[in-house]
Amino acid sequence: MSQDPLVVFTPSGKRGRFPVGTPVLTAARQLGVDLDSVCGGRGICSKCQITPSYGEFPKHGVTVAADALSEWNAVEERYDQKRGLKSGRRLGCQATVQGDIVIDVPPESQVHRQVVRKAATARVIEMDPATRLFYVEVEEPDMHEPTGDLERLARALRTQWDIPAIDTDFAALQTLQRVLRKGHWKITVALYKASDSATPRLVAAWPGLHETGLYGLAIDLGSTTIAAHLTSLETGQVVASSGIMNPQIRFGEDLMSRVSYAMMNPGGDAEMTRAAREAIDTLARDIAAEAQVDPSLILETVFVCNPVMHHLLLGIDPVELGQAPFALATSGPLELSAAELGLAALRPSARIYILPCIAGHVGADAAAVALSEEPGKSQDLVLVVDVGTNAEILLGNTTRVLACSSPTGPAFEGAQISSGQRAAPGAIEAIRIDPVTKEPRFRVIGCDLWSDEDGFWDRTAETGITGICGSGIIEAVAELRLAGLLDEGGLIGSAEQTGTTRCVPEGRTHAYLIHDATAEGGPRITVTQGDIRAIQLAKSALYAGARLLMDEMGVDTVDRVVLAGAFGAHISPLHAMVLGMIPDVPLDKVTSAGNAAGTGARIALCNTASRREIEATVREITKVETAIEPKFQEHFVAANAIPHKTDPFPELAKIVTLPKVAFNTGGDREGGGRRRRRA
Repeated sequence: MSQDPLVVFTPSGKRGRFPVGTPVLTAARQLGVDLDSVCGGRGICSKCQITPSYGEFPKHGVTVAADALSEWNAVEERYDQKRGLKSGRRLGCQATVQGDIVIDVPPESQVHRQVVRKAATARVIEMDPATRLFYVEVEEPDMHEPTGDLERLARALRTQWDIPAIDTDFAALQTLQRVLRKGHWKITVALYKASDSATPRLVAAWPGLHETGLYGLAIDLGSTTIAAHLTSLETGQVVASSGIMNPQIRFGEDLMSRVSYAMMNPGGDAEMTRAAREAIDTLARDIAAEAQVDPSLILETVFVCNPVMHHLLLGIDPVELGQAPFALATSGPLELSAAELGLAALRPSARIYILPCIAGHVGADAAAVALSEEPGKSQDLVLVVDVGTNAEILLGNTTRVLACSSPTGPAFEGAQISSGQRAAPGAIEAIRIDPVTKEPRFRVIGCDLWSDEDGFWDRTAETGITGICGSGIIEAVAELRLAGLLDEGGLIGSAEQTGTTRCVPEGRTHAYLIHDATAEGGPRITVTQGDIRAIQLAKSALYAGARLLMDEMGVDTVDRVVLAGAFGAHISPLHAMVLGMIPDVPLDKVTSAGNAAGTGARIALCNTASRREIEATVREITKVETAIEPKFQEHFVAANAIPHKTDPFPELAKIVTLPKVAFNTGGDREGGGRRRRRA
């Protein structure tokens, strides 16, 4: 008997099987996927737009055929003619399931917009930007002295500003004559000078005295989110910060899934490049609109990204990064124009700088973290962990700096979790479980009250309690361990073993019930045994990476830990240590650096000397390759225990006492029940 088609929704990761002919909108509603619709499925409101993806998806275990959705119908055709649909989009209320399909729900189609928490961290940066403004008065053309407008501009700059010579961007040259005449030969020009020895390049010009500002973008292109800081190149002030989900999630949530997609689908790399660039264009327009800044005033952009994102941004097939020796097309810094990068939201002449990569799996984002946190200047031994789908880890002091990348996967961000979701209003972000009553209380994004405080349910009535995000699942697992509901091996006990009916049977294992709103048509939010396993895998990869660096450094402890990344800023240090995500240190030695990669991008945007500094620094950082290091697997297995099988956590023991419970009564690690005897 053949199975119904499998429908996988991204970025939520929710999936289910539905009969052929089921509308996508219906499938989304039944799975609890956040897909908007206000017209009742009549194809009028356009709120339910979706983007289907076709080809091989090893991560999801499906091959999507070209006819996996019903053909474009008259309702979609009419809507497209009247209001327009983006290329590749369908209406979820009209497209029906015909076969296995992977469907992306874009941000504008979601009722509860995801919160990309990558606000700018306050930082004093010495201003030395590559792009500066110069007001000049240019001689008018003279028939008796046949020189071009550009040559007379260069002469004026030499005379009035002592600038010996200039280059020009072709796009800037095309508009120069019009600007000169409109300004009556008095103009303001923007010159980009990459270094002290470089010849300044003309990138823009305005008639008369230009006083409406000059801006740059610092962009952290992550595998899950894309964050941008719109920054004044005159003052260094961040005038707006914004972020969106990386639409490449629909091709695979982790980096190797995207490499596999490129390998198995001809043209897949170009498809992912196009998706990323379109998202960057959207983000640039949106952040400019938010700040009420003309996008044409954004003349510089600095990118930081991991190696796979680096290659896909540049339009380079990432296939070599999927196999040893993990060779980059280039590890050096790159300077190019917006036109060369295919970014339509910016002036074609706007300049792009991409920080250098450290090695095949440690990219420009890790370099940016090194620029921001400066582990090589630390007197004590500091471990810097940029927590994300792919964790970048730095360990160092004034003697030496080591770096590695660890494939944690998307579980820390709420993906691959049964009730998991990205950060959005209504998502549980913090939780506490009473060790005596075993009852939970929690806090959700969008409300600063706890669930046992007066007014909580009124304040959350509009969003509801929708699921649990990354910081919430980390706290939930750690709290289960602290409350004695979870043993060292990661098994949840039964109601009889734990003394609470919140531990409910689920197949051969058990789950912990946090919140049940099924009576009101809402979700039932639990932490399942599968969720625990996903978190164990993620945290073990993170800890094993840190241990490899400590082995290389010849130490068993570090002096302090810095949690970087937007997600890292929302992690409770205590819960991270109970879980065994990070090595044991005094809690006051665990700090958050916020979005350190984004801060590094801002430093590079505002200070050209810092670019030369990080270009030199990356050559001095020692890369440790987790993918081929034999001890990684050994560390990984030991780190599966919560907090750890063999490493002591004396500092943690000073603060909390972890209950000594064991629920694997018969050696059946999955079931928690007695091992069945053979007949």
